[in-house]
Amino acid sequence: MTDVISSAQPASVATGGAFYRLVWKWHFLASLYVLPFMAMLAITGGIYLYKPQIENWLYADRMTVDIGAAPIPYEAQLAAVDQAARVTRLRGITDYNQPGRSTLIEFNDAQNVRSYAWVNPYTAEVIAITARDGMAMQMVRKFHGELLLGDIGTKLVELAVHWAVVMFVTGIFLWWPRGARSWSIIFRLPSAKGRSWWRETHLFTGFLATLLVVPIIISGLPWTDVWGSGLSYVQEKTGQDSKSLRFGGDVPNSTASDGTPIAYAQVFATAKREGLVAPYEMRPAKSADGAFWIRSTSTNRYEQTELIVDQYTGAVLKRHDFADNPPMAKTISLGISFHQGELYGWLNIAQNTLAALAALVLSISGFVAWWMRRPAGTLGVPSAPEASLGTGMIGLIIGLAILFPLMGASLIVALVLDWLLFRRLGWFRNARV
Repeated sequence: MTDVISSAQPASVATGGAFYRLVWKWHFLASLYVLPFMAMLAITGGIYLYKPQIENWLYADRMTVDIGAAPIPYEAQLAAVDQAARVTRLRGITDYNQPGRSTLIEFNDAQNVRSYAWVNPYTAEVIAITARDGMAMQMVRKFHGELLLGDIGTKLVELAVHWAVVMFVTGIFLWWPRGARSWSIIFRLPSAKGRSWWRETHLFTGFLATLLVVPIIISGLPWTDVWGSGLSYVQEKTGQDSKSLRFGGDVPNSTASDGTPIAYAQVFATAKREGLVAPYEMRPAKSADGAFWIRSTSTNRYEQTELIVDQYTGAVLKRHDFADNPPMAKTISLGISFHQGELYGWLNIAQNTLAALAALVLSISGFVAWWMRRPAGTLGVPSAPEASLGTGMIGLIIGLAILFPLMGASLIVALVLDWLLFRRLGWFRNARV
């Protein structure tokens, strides 16, 4: 059996108080799980920040066309896609309102695969058709959020994000100047050699990563499965949920249930007349008494206006502006905009890029420093007193279970496994103190 008792602790830990050593052990154990995920999230998230630029480069041949005399009706463009791939469900049409830009049509094909088609609006030529999940940046996004493992992957990533909070909080406690360590020393660029350089790099980068990464973690929590679902429930019960018309809700039907629907071009013209900012995304009526939905896909949240348009008369039945949302919904939406690097332009992108680099360096330096420190054949678990399952620990578990349900559940499972299995096998044990 592999021995996991640590025998070589850094001087600052070996000489620290019992609480300090216990915090360091928790930081170490949290990092064992978090750091591989953090490296993955930093790489994929950093790449996804540049989605528009990357897609403009990858798909330039299908996004731009020669300017013609006049655009062909959207219905004719859709018919061309139907002939090429048989459209079983039209999901939406995006018009960028730019001369020389192709029309983007989202649909389900004959095999019910969600796909994109790029169509020359002047000739109705179908330039390319690609399954949505086959798009490079969609694959990056799915790996970022779920490791391409579906619901299981989503929960693994969410668990890592929750434990990252523990890692950063305990890391700041360990980083904080005490004893002979002054503020001037901890803010100094790494200058040592060997393992000490990696340790100094980890400490220096850790502070920077805490300032830059923690806000990104918090802003991304509404996207998570368990925590995000809980937040949505609270929003719904408190009337703070989004009033978006995109997914139904209080959306009016058309004034008639039969007749001749208006042309798609008239819906886009209505959006322009109502002052919506391009690009425009339009979704067709789902039934005979349904209505068109169209919105601005501007990255500026305050410009993301939505309209419900009567499919027979073209009248605007309902309008929803971003400012109409309640405070909590607006805050969450703006947080997501920040998370994606869209909130304040290039500065937001630069800030999040720096955060991704800091998180990556933090992950690598933490791993290398641990690998070089640990005694051969061991995990090198920091020496610390065992935490008793007293009132304080029970209160901590309950608090974590409320604030971060998935992390609280994982902590309970870890304690049970420790009691039933790990102690008997001698795993994750530290030297007596």
